[in-house]
Amino acid sequence: MIIIPCLLLIITITNKGVINMNIKKIGLTALAGSLVATSAYAMDMSVTGGASFEVQHVNGGAANSGKAWSMGNSVTFTGSGELDNGLTVTASFELDQGAGAGVKAETDTGKPFDSHGLTVGSDTFGTLTFQGHGGAAAQSAVDDMATGDIWDNGMGHAAAPTSSSTDNMLNYKLPTLVDGLAVNVSYVPHTAAQYEDTMDYALAYTGFEGLTIGYASGENKTTKGSEADVSTYYLSYAFGPLTVAYANTEYDSEATTSTADVDFTGYSVAYTVTDEISVAYKVSDTSTPNDSTDADQEVNGVTASYTAGGMTISGKMINGDNMAYSTAASADKSMWELAASFAF
Repeated sequence: MIIIPCLLLIITITNKGVINMNIKKIGLTALAGSLVATSAYAMDMSVTGGASFEVQHVNGGAANSGKAWSMGNSVTFTGSGELDNGLTVTASFELDQGAGAGVKAETDTGKPFDSHGLTVGSDTFGTLTFQGHGGAAAQSAVDDMATGDIWDNGMGHAAAPTSSSTDNMLNYKLPTLVDGLAVNVSYVPHTAAQYEDTMDYALAYTGFEGLTIGYASGENKTTKGSEADVSTYYLSYAFGPLTVAYANTEYDSEATTSTADVDFTGYSVAYTVTDEISVAYKVSDTSTPNDSTDADQEVNGVTASYTAGGMTISGKMINGDNMAYSTAASADKSMWELAASFAF
């Protein structure tokens, strides 16, 4: 007798608007031999998304070009299930109309398929993630844990230095070895944009209440002859409504140009006024220490947000001196931004 497995798809919608899909196995029998088909496993599927719009205005630099309006929107599908051997398998992909260049096989704007990955893990095995797109290496994921990339503000900034990241990379989070210690390792393969493969690792310790201490090390091998070692250490401490954070990243390149090496420092002080309202003051400094004419890029500003349910209203006021290391008068700029985002 043959047992033919069929799949029954059960869809429910929760009161939070999340769609849960359960795939169950049902059996049909037919007169035949004594073959048994491969088992199927139950899985849960969730759909989450978000949308936002913002207005930004930059003062200084080129002639006033007015206010920049923009919006974002995406929907992420996530399916997860546990196998008989205890491994949990999770697959996710994001639909994003503005995916644009950089998405594998989608080299022009307007394509819908963006970040996607597959994760396999358990408490004893750890967690292995194959990130098809949208991933970060162990070091580049923590390059600025203090300011949240306040330098990335539309004012012609120089970015904080990072190790290599690419599509189709691997990340592995080790199982718990010591209470409070997390260890992540990443592998970036040799590709057309990465002339040689690289390995990164990151450590984070949270064994004391309110305190996080982290260190990460990696390599950048996007250009032969300009290989670089990249290291980051950071810490943050939360005491009641107050949180202070500090991060430092060093980028040591084998290139001989005076601007090849880069140092980055950032710190922030954040205050939670209520469960809904928070404000923060953030500062970053990026420099090329081997350049005799070095002009440090200094960025500082205030951010604030109000959250109610799935809605967040946020704003920022940022000042930048010597943007992109330039000493020209036009390199000193300021900007303000207002945004609204919605999670569903």
